[in-house]
Amino acid sequence: MLVKVYGSAVFGVEATTITVEVNVDKGIGYHLVGLPDNAIRESSYRIAAALQNNSYKLPGKKITINMAPADLRKEGSAYDLTLALGILSASSQIKAPHIEDYLIMGELSLDGSLQPIKGALPIAIKAQEEGFKGFILPKQNATEAAIVNGLEVYGVENITEVIDFFDKGEALERTVVDTRKQFYENLEHPEFDFADVKGQESIKRCMEIAAAGGHNIILIGPPGSGKTMLAKRLPSILPPMTLHEALETTKIHSVVGRTSNLGGLMAARPFRSPHHTISDVALVGGGTYPQPGEISLSHNGVLFLDELPEFKRSVLEVMRQPLEDREVTISRAKFTVTYPSSFMLVASMNPSPGGYFNDPDAPVTSSPAEMQRYLSKISGPLLDRIDIHIEVTPVPFEKLSEGRKGESSVVIRERVTEARKIQTNRFKNLKNVHYNAQMGVKQIREFCGLDEASKQLLKTAMERLNLSARAYDRILKVSRTIADLENSEKITGNHISEAIQYRSLDRDGWLG
Repeated sequence: MLVKVYGSAVFGVEATTITVEVNVDKGIGYHLVGLPDNAIRESSYRIAAALQNNSYKLPGKKITINMAPADLRKEGSAYDLTLALGILSASSQIKAPHIEDYLIMGELSLDGSLQPIKGALPIAIKAQEEGFKGFILPKQNATEAAIVNGLEVYGVENITEVIDFFDKGEALERTVVDTRKQFYENLEHPEFDFADVKGQESIKRCMEIAAAGGHNIILIGPPGSGKTMLAKRLPSILPPMTLHEALETTKIHSVVGRTSNLGGLMAARPFRSPHHTISDVALVGGGTYPQPGEISLSHNGVLFLDELPEFKRSVLEVMRQPLEDREVTISRAKFTVTYPSSFMLVASMNPSPGGYFNDPDAPVTSSPAEMQRYLSKISGPLLDRIDIHIEVTPVPFEKLSEGRKGESSVVIRERVTEARKIQTNRFKNLKNVHYNAQMGVKQIREFCGLDEASKQLLKTAMERLNLSARAYDRILKVSRTIADLENSEKITGNHISEAIQYRSLDRDGWLG
């Protein structure tokens, strides 16, 4: 008897429906075809034990299973439940006339209980698009899948629940999530607040500008000056995620199985801080079957690289293209996967191997030559892609000891959100541009017009600092953001001069 059951495979952040055809005939043998990997090939042992422990059995006949499309590689253990239900139905151990109306996924334990799967959200979106009535999956993933409206989602703990649902008509408990209500209830209440930061008013101003325009920023300063403390508080002043951004971000985290503890839709912007020993594949994504890397996991959020010169140069260089294109494409012989990677890069570094500026009173001094050698670990093209370079100096005792609290993240975020609204309105007719940092050359020429005095000021700065064309564009983008924070339609000389100050590493004599 031939039976069709439906599962799904995830490639990138999109799912593809897999038709599992199970045929039970005279003879003996177990034949699994359709490019399954080892995890799927081993499923026969898990299925046999799970059925045996729940009063069913793997029939002693010729079982042929085809996973179509047969030329598409399938991987992982999430097809166990799909295969088990197909075998039971094809061998007439259960009656399941409506099994083709449901998409079924889940990994089986030997006692028949279900283990969580990866990619539940993209699979649920695909099931809804293709008109399936419902999606049956492990209970741990049910809240995540129930984000998708118009699809019946059933979270189950054991294979017997699914068998009784199809064979005996016993009802399963449907998981229902009010996506919008849950999202707006979970909008983050920041764990880290800028009110905790003593002093550093100029750096807070830089962080506000970076958040308002989505600009990349690098903080340069000695140990203990507050670089990491400031970076960790940046997500608290970013505008709340839109529903679309939250769905997009959750899909990426779902693919790597990172949403199980989050309970559905992500409301907080991601903050990723990989260690400097990370490999280039772990950072940008890849592997035999490409998975998202840290830059994609920080999509719509912040990627913080602490101690930037300590990262391998090859790791930093592979970031150059994703920083420009805001997506990363990983190619293999038979397929290509594209992951979104629109993130804010926040980097921090010491100015020298000893950790201090060229200061004779510093505990550990480094010569200008040593400082130059240390800084040269970061390539010019990568620094050009960072809009704001700012020096962070240690906070004096008077500031540390004062009881007065600084401006809170909530107040700063209000200003940032207002500036972002101006940008949203400005770019409403453009598909891939939502804030100033995403502007291309065409948009810069259109929205960053300068008067004659501002042009002259910028020309002087370009000649004296020997800035590249990309640095020129960065200055214009940052000035546009500063103008937006002041609700100014035109960019003035004050905006340009402030933006030029935020190119510390381009200034002659920076090394003393």
